[in-house]
Amino acid sequence: MLSLQFKVIGLEKSFDIENLKLIFEKASNVVITCHVSPDGDAIGASLCLWHVMRNLGKNAVVLTPDILPKSLSFLPGADEIISYSNNSLRAREIVSASDLIFCLDYNNLSRLDSMQSLIKESIVTKVLIDHHLDPERFTDYIFSDSTSSSTCLLLFQILSKLNYGDLIDKDAAECVYTGMMTDTGNFTYNSSDPSLYIAISQLLERGIDKDKIYSVVCNTNSESRLRLCGYALNQKMTLYYEHKAALIVLNKEDLVHYNYKNGDTEGLVNIPLSVPGIVYSAFIREDDNYIKISMRSKGDFPVNVICEKYFNGGGHLNAAGGEFCGSLLDAVSLFQSILKENDKYLENGKE
Repeated sequence: MLSLQFKVIGLEKSFDIENLKLIFEKASNVVITCHVSPDGDAIGASLCLWHVMRNLGKNAVVLTPDILPKSLSFLPGADEIISYSNNSLRAREIVSASDLIFCLDYNNLSRLDSMQSLIKESIVTKVLIDHHLDPERFTDYIFSDSTSSSTCLLLFQILSKLNYGDLIDKDAAECVYTGMMTDTGNFTYNSSDPSLYIAISQLLERGIDKDKIYSVVCNTNSESRLRLCGYALNQKMTLYYEHKAALIVLNKEDLVHYNYKNGDTEGLVNIPLSVPGIVYSAFIREDDNYIKISMRSKGDFPVNVICEKYFNGGGHLNAAGGEFCGSLLDAVSLFQSILKENDKYLENGKE
C-alpha cells in the first residue's frame, strides 16, 4: 500500500493528493532539483519527472548542484541537465523564471551544497518528494514516505495515483527503474515490499530492458575506476573482525592519483560486506570542504543511527551516510573510537 504523509507548511490541515494535480497543471516553468553528488535515485527521479512534465507540455529543467556520475549519463535526458557548479548564472536565470520547484530525494537544504541559498530564497511554490526520515519544513508541500525503498518508487506511485501513468513513457520508465535498482543495491536490501515489484512489472510493460540498465550502471567501468577500487580494497581497507566492521579510507591524494570522477567509488562500501563475519562497512572519503562518510550493513544493524549520531547524517537501516567537518584523521579516529560502542547493535539490532 502507498503510505504518504501530506503536510502543508504553516497550516494545520490535511492535504489531498488531488491538490498536487492542480499544482502540476497550473505550472508553466518547472525546476526539478536533487541533492549534491547525485546517485541513481536522485537522477532517476529527476529525469522521470522531467519527462512527465514535458509530456504534460511544461517547460521543465533538471538542475543539480554538481555534475552527475558518468555511469548515469546514458539515461534519456541526462544531457539536458544543468549543473549549478558548471553554470551558476544560467541556473539562477532558470530558477528566477520558474513558478514551481520540485525537491527530490533530499530532506534538508544543506544537501544542496552551494545551491541551497538559490532554492531557499526563491518564493515560488516548492514541493518535496523524498523517502528519508524527518524532512525539514523548507517546502510548501511535503510528500514523504520513509518506508519506501527509493524516491523513485514513491514518485512512480504518486504519478500513478494522479492518473499520470500514461505520461510515463519508455524513457521516463528507464530513469525511474534505475533509481529503484540502485537504491536497493540491485534489489539486495530494503527491497522486500511487494509493491516494488508491482511497479517494476508495470515499467517492464513500457518496454525497458532491465538487464541492459544493470549492465550499463554496474558492469561498465573506466580503467581509472577499476584501479582506484582495486587500490582501495588492497591498500586502504581495514577489517575489524572483533567488531564485525570494515573501513575503507581514501584521501585527496589517492583520488587525484587515480583521476577520480564523480561516481567512481559508487558501490565500493558494499564490497566488504561480502566477507564472512562482517556486518557493517564504512567508506570515508576526503573531499575539498568536508569528509564524506557512507555506511552499509546487513540484517538489523542500524547504520542510519550511527550516521545521524556521529556524522551529521542519516538514511536507512542498511544504507546511510553523512559528513564530518574536520580532518580525515579525526574522522577515522572517531569511527575507530565508536567501534566498541557499536557492538551493542550486533546483539539486538537496535538501541
